[in-house]
Amino acid sequence: MIGVRLVQKVSSTRGFARVAPHVVPALDRAVHRLTRGRVLLSARLLPGVILTSTGARSGLPRRTPLACMPEPEKGTWIIVGSNFGRTGHPAWTANLLARPDAEINWKGADIPVTARLLQGEERAAAWQAVLAFWPPYATYQARVEREIRLFRLVPKDS
Repeated sequence: MIGVRLVQKVSSTRGFARVAPHVVPALDRAVHRLTRGRVLLSARLLPGVILTSTGARSGLPRRTPLACMPEPEKGTWIIVGSNFGRTGHPAWTANLLARPDAEINWKGADIPVTARLLQGEERAAAWQAVLAFWPPYATYQARVEREIRLFRLVPKDS
């Protein structure tokens, strides 16, 4: 457990927030592509998906590696727009708000999903579960004035 705690501590720092958005997604995309969807490096620590959303303005497909919190009992996933505790919302959240139909690659399988922005009591309950799952999200939220967006990804066949 000391490795996980160390990573949680490091991922809560401002330095990590400055560097990680430039390094982690690019590395994840490269490894995921090279292994034909079999490996997502960041998923070695946290479960992860590759989200393919449609650009809100461009209309073009946008692929983004994201940590996720699987909800196996519901067959859904929670994704967190933390942006590593940086000021603005990540672009992929605007894409999902504009066009909620998307696709994820989960453990090598492509799954069409619909994204729902969580609000109110549903968001509060999911936020508590997310904090129990990955405590550094609390540090990210404390660092920014905006409310971090949470989305539930629901498979289209549900």
